[in-house]
Amino acid sequence: QVQLVESGGGSVQAGGSLRLSCTAAKYSYSTYCMGWFRQAPGKEREGVATIDRVGNIKYANSVKGRFTISKDNAKNTLYLQMNSLQPEDTAMYYCAARGVWFCGALAAADFSYWGQGTQVTVSS
Repeated sequence: QVQLVESGGGSVQAGGSLRLSCTAAKYSYSTYCMGWFRQAPGKEREGVATIDRVGNIKYANSVKGRFTISKDNAKNTLYLQMNSLQPEDTAMYYCAARGVWFCGALAAADFSYWGQGTQVTVSS
């Protein structure tokens, strides 16, 4: 079992920035591929960004150029730097992990382990 704990959510005005963090209890094969997903009220959970063991990164088109995913393996921590936030970015953000070398598609169904989520609210 992999425990993931997110932090860093909050409320900002449009154009602002937030940095999310996700710490895994330990670094293991199960956290080789990690990602951020989000879910707004009444909507399905969608992929935001993933990063795998060899550093391949994928972003959803809606966040390209604004969000940056990174991973510090020494600290067992995943980050999501979010800039130029817009009201449509408002959602619960979840950290997720799966035990594969290459993440593949931004598909929530493929991920085995999930954090409890952290709320991001962007006001206009």
